[in-house]
Amino acid sequence: MNSPIGLEMRTVDFRGRSLSRGQYRKELPRASMDIETAMIAIAPILKRVENGNEETLRELAEEFEGIKPTHIRVPESELDKALLNLDPKIRSALETAIERIKKVHAMQVRQTQTSQVVPGAEVTQRWIPVDRVGLYVPGGLAVYPSSVMMNVIPAQIAKVESIAVASPPQKEFNGLPHPTILATCALLGVQEVYAVGGAQAVAMFAYGVEGLCEATDLVTGPGNIYVAAAKRALRGKIGIDSEAGPTEIGILADESAMAGEVAADLISQAEHDVHAAAVLVTTSEKLAKSVREELGKRIPTAKHSVRITASLNGIQSAIVLVDSIKQGIDVVNAYAAEHLELHVKDLDQVAASIKNAGAVFLGRFTPVSLGDYAAGSNHVLPTGGCACHSSGLSVQTFLRGVNFISYDEAAFTQIAPTVITLANAEDLPAHGEAMSARFEGKK
Repeated sequence: MNSPIGLEMRTVDFRGRSLSRGQYRKELPRASMDIETAMIAIAPILKRVENGNEETLRELAEEFEGIKPTHIRVPESELDKALLNLDPKIRSALETAIERIKKVHAMQVRQTQTSQVVPGAEVTQRWIPVDRVGLYVPGGLAVYPSSVMMNVIPAQIAKVESIAVASPPQKEFNGLPHPTILATCALLGVQEVYAVGGAQAVAMFAYGVEGLCEATDLVTGPGNIYVAAAKRALRGKIGIDSEAGPTEIGILADESAMAGEVAADLISQAEHDVHAAAVLVTTSEKLAKSVREELGKRIPTAKHSVRITASLNGIQSAIVLVDSIKQGIDVVNAYAAEHLELHVKDLDQVAASIKNAGAVFLGRFTPVSLGDYAAGSNHVLPTGGCACHSSGLSVQTFLRGVNFISYDEAAFTQIAPTVITLANAEDLPAHGEAMSARFEGKK
């Protein structure tokens, strides 16, 4: 297949080959992200924040963002001003998205449930929100009010009492985060916002900064490799949602797919980052050729054409040819994409066979862009193949299931011999004696 000038997106041909899940993954690699080196690079930053103060954060902002903020904590007056000055059209769009995101996430609330094991013995599971969360909103190549919504709304529905947001200070806005980020926080009623970016923001949330920011229990939100490295380094000190990597889209398509729409969707995710992954899996060589032609037409006119071309030419992107939709399902389940679109005739049947994906988008009128903003689903999703074992951000992320156990005397007496037997079998006799001690008062 001939490629348009500048586009060298590779082809992977699985036709006539039967591979294992591991082999499919090996031939569809992700972008190389050296997180171990990033962890070494951020270690001094984490230490500076741990032992520092508000001025330390200003100094780090000057080093990495090129601006020394007057305020690390954004004054409420600036949040109010950002909302007041927000373009009415953008505000209306945000309000529509907020309404839909709230509606979908409201169904994720867990109910208290009690199980009666035997008469007199009950175990109740209650879902309790974490006390305080730090939510990170990136501010590098783009502006992400959508990430504010996707993080804040499930935390609010989970009834987290204390919510703080951090986003990088911007030169062009006098050291404040982007005004659209501030306006979205104000729209959602979040008043604790910090002009802090990168690894130092995660460290601030993990350690706290005396007189400025109280430490949090959990940090969520996407970010660059240094944010991911900080999450890995501080995991345990804080809870995290995931180590988010570059965004990725997988598309499974047959001959019924519209080449222009498939190309547009691949471009939409490639626009994020030169490391973003775009993978088309198809049974149709004709479609593959047409998609290449459409990419050639669309990329030159795209605002971020250089970034898009680098992403599609990277090892992480490919057009994959398969013998059948069944083989295509095996490939996409092995790949476990963050976003998976299905452009196939037997939509319901194929969708029922998808096991590994962060989110699945069904049919031509459900592109990933819809999920990025206003479908109602969450766009903070597992990347790097983690969709085979992890879920996206949800209300559940901010809740902990705590069991409350209650046994009366009769139920205790009935089960005590079983516990004593098991304790002795594990050579932990003191465990059994803690049970038998309850009978001593009766002698």
